[in-house]
Amino acid sequence: MSRAAVPATAIVDVLGDAVSEVVGDVDGLDVAYVTHSSPDVPPASLFACLRGASADGHDFAGAAVEAGASILLVDHPLDPSVVGAVAQIVVADTRRELGPVAALVAGRPSRSLHTVGVTGTNGKTTTAMMLAAIFEANGWGTGVIGTLSGLRTTPEAPELQRRLAGFVDDGCAAAVLEVSSHALALHRVDGTEFDVVVFTNLGHDHLDLHGTPEDYFRAKAALFVPRFAPVGVINVDDTHGRLLADASAAPGEFRVVPYSTADLTDVAVAATRIEFRWRGHHFDVNAGGSFNVSNALAAIVTAAELGIEPDVAGVGLRALPAIPGRFETVASPADGTAAFTVVVDYAHTPDGLREVISAARAVAAPGAAVIIVFGCGGNRDQAKRPEMGEAAATAADLVIVTSDNPRTEDPSAIIGDVLAGVPSNYRARVTSNPDRRHAIGDALDTARAGDVVVIAGKGHEQTQDLGGTTVEFDDRVVARSILEDMS
Repeated sequence: MSRAAVPATAIVDVLGDAVSEVVGDVDGLDVAYVTHSSPDVPPASLFACLRGASADGHDFAGAAVEAGASILLVDHPLDPSVVGAVAQIVVADTRRELGPVAALVAGRPSRSLHTVGVTGTNGKTTTAMMLAAIFEANGWGTGVIGTLSGLRTTPEAPELQRRLAGFVDDGCAAAVLEVSSHALALHRVDGTEFDVVVFTNLGHDHLDLHGTPEDYFRAKAALFVPRFAPVGVINVDDTHGRLLADASAAPGEFRVVPYSTADLTDVAVAATRIEFRWRGHHFDVNAGGSFNVSNALAAIVTAAELGIEPDVAGVGLRALPAIPGRFETVASPADGTAAFTVVVDYAHTPDGLREVISAARAVAAPGAAVIIVFGCGGNRDQAKRPEMGEAAATAADLVIVTSDNPRTEDPSAIIGDVLAGVPSNYRARVTSNPDRRHAIGDALDTARAGDVVVIAGKGHEQTQDLGGTTVEFDDRVVARSILEDMS
């Protein structure tokens, strides 16, 4: 569905006091498209000049104007000899103001949807998919934006608002967004109006961007304010969740709804299903692993805040589709089963490894072993590597450290960082193999009846970045192939 162009004067009005100057005449100008990418500039576009880590969008303004931009969003007036007589809206921070502009031009689509934002270190994807299943069971067509749907967990504001508008055009009634800390720090969700925001937990991740755990927490906490949503559903089993719940409550402005697995009874966990009772209602969830008990509860509580009955939520969770790379079991295609269990999971933080190992321990046979294969990504948060080595070594029975996506780093150096965190009295249970396929093979060769093998870190990903060269690599496909050869 095409939308009417927005008068440029309306954009100036929305930005309000953020506008320090308007260069040229915006009267009579209309904007039908917002972008920050100079190759993507159809006619009647507003081009936002963003400052990035390696490039400055202001340097591409001339090319954007030549391509058809009719108005520029800038943080300082640009020379007309470079950009011509095109109108310029000057603000202090173009990135901060881009979201509200993109939302306005897209028709403020989040207002037309039951919109939920989910943030946290672990569990965002699973909680979002559980919410979507519940919403569908309630008769709400639902769009999901997150790790499984694009290159970025949360896209830049223009793409995000266009995708939300697409959900509206498709007749959806709801949208669920995974909101990353990057998105919050870089203002990608500014201009989005959520009905409910959800906090799952906080662990060690993304310190390459945020610098300190405190700044990482502050980035997540930025979502739990009235300008984004009136209600926050918060996991108070998590230390940071309790802090967030205490800090966010603002009577009459922002309501905190805490959730805790202490509110559940009759909890039963298996490799592919979990069950529990909440407020007298029985839930049978089509997802395995003990950590998914908390994720399912987050989805149920959030749905209840939106007026969805628990029995409807139960129907949705029973019908939950398998979530790629989230405690996903892998069976040999030859006979459909294996004497041991193989699980692929996206766990890529110290807490994530502890949780997935604990979940594997809960479904392993009595006295059987938990074996884990994992690596750490290159050119990313180095500080978490030794913590991941410590977490795996102290929780699993056998650890094989391998490559994840080494990118431009030396895989052996990354493995060395991981091994540096292994306590001396646990080193006997840790080995390494930089070839991920061989490492998975080593784990499967070692496994015995009743054991659980966890292949962690990449989850749903289908490629591996080796020194800047991308090759096909899917942990699930590789494991099935090896199991088939073994059978």
